Parts: sequence; C-alpha cells; structure tokens
Amino acid sequence: MLDNISLGRYFPGQSVIHRLDPRTKIISAILAMVVIFMVREVTPMILVGVSTVILVILAKVPLRTVLSGLKPMLFILLFAFVLNLLTIRTGNKLLELGPLVISDEGLYTALRMAARLTFLILDTTLLLTLTTTPILVSDALENLLGPLKKVNFPAHEMAMMMSIALRFVPTLLEETDKIMKAQSSRGADYDTGGLVSKARGLVSVLIPLFVSAFKRAEDLAVAMEARCYRGGEGRTRLKVLKYTQLDLYFTIGMLLFGIMTVILEFVL
Repeated sequence: MLDNISLGRYFPGQSVIHRLDPRTKIISAILAMVVIFMVREVTPMILVGVSTVILVILAKVPLRTVLSGLKPMLFILLFAFVLNLLTIRTGNKLLELGPLVISDEGLYTALRMAARLTFLILDTTLLLTLTTTPILVSDALENLLGPLKKVNFPAHEMAMMMSIALRFVPTLLEETDKIMKAQSSRGADYDTGGLVSKARGLVSVLIPLFVSAFKRAEDLAVAMEARCYRGGEGRTRLKVLKYTQLDLYFTIGMLLFGIMTVILEFVL
C-alpha cells in the first residue's frame, strides 16, 4: 500500500537535475516556493505549471513516481479546496443549496490554492528527495548554514537531524504498513465504524509504531557512539560539493523564470 509513496525516497539517475549541486537545488526550491506563493493570476500559474513539466522532463523520473508524492498530501489538498470553495462567497453565484453557496470567486480561489499546493509538492520533491540523496541534502544544508556558525548556530547538528528525518520517513511508512497488516490479521478493522471507532483502532497502530521508532533511535545512537561520533569538527566528506557550469545555467534559468512570473503577475 505504501510502496508507491515517493516522499523521502531517492530515485537514482544521471539526469540534468540529478547532476546539479545540492546547494543549487535547495536554493532553487526556495525560489520556486516564493514564486508559487506569489502568483494569483491565471497566466503566471500556467507558467508555473509549464516549469514543473520541464522539471519532470529534465529529472527523467517516471511520472507515476512523481505523482505518488501527492498521495500523503491528498487529504490536505482536498480539505483546502473544499474550505476555499465553501467559505468564499464573493462574486457571481454558481450554485446555492440552502446555506451552501458556491461562487465563481470561491471556485477560482479553491482551484488556485489546490494548484499552488500541487506545484509546491511536485517541485520540492523533484528538486530534493527524488533526485538528491539525504546525505547530499545534509551536506548542502550544513554548507549553506555554515556562516551562522560564527554566532554559535548548530549548523551541523541541524543538518544531521533533517537528514535523519528524511532517511527514516520511508522506513516509518513501511513500518506502519506492516503493523496495520499484522493488526488486521488479528481482527482489527480500520475501515468501518464512526470517527471515534477509527481513532480507537489507530491506537493499536500508534503504540507499536512509537515503540519501534524509539528502538530505532536508540540503535542509531548506540551505532553513532560506537563509531566515536563527536559532531562535525574535523569531519571529512567522500564527495566534496562543487559548483559547475550546469549549476550556473540552471540558476540563471530559475532566476529568469522567477522574474518572468513576477512581471506577469504584476502586469496582468
């Protein structure tokens, strides 16, 4: 059930996006987030969609794998769509059923928010988790946060925690799937009954999941101590981060995309 979820999973390859420096991808992902949250008009939103399609083509990741990253966020997407659809009543009325009113402005806002979240998830997963290993993400974050070490900011520890979190997302998802199947074989039912009944049924999943997570954390801590881990001081890396011309061209392309989108947003 959870095998097709791409959140936290790395898809190996030698595409243009795979070969980019992870620092370039992190900065590009931040730029994409800013642009996506700025756009409100139809034309800039279409441009964002076109750029997402270009990223999918450049990454050479199967479309099914890319779209599977939306599965964990499907509930949030639907909730945001319905909330905006029913709460915004300005504009012309399209449908009225008692207290429920759907207007053209509400429909447009709901579609815009759903598109924003969809593009945000797809862009970040393409630039980070699907095409970059957790180790490289950690190294890039530590490098980008390096200047903050002068004010005693724990850049290495912060990057390591984020790397471990990304690494264990698919592991915990697989563990959850195994526990649910094991409990179902013992008679547990997660599909029928009301909300309270389903919540009680999830207790049989959460308790063993927490126990498993704490055990994995303890095993990881023991393994790190056994290898004499003492933080980032004096630590060397097998792969040294290095900018190339490809990073320069991609950065220029992302900047041009951001400038064009902002211009279209304020001109139209």
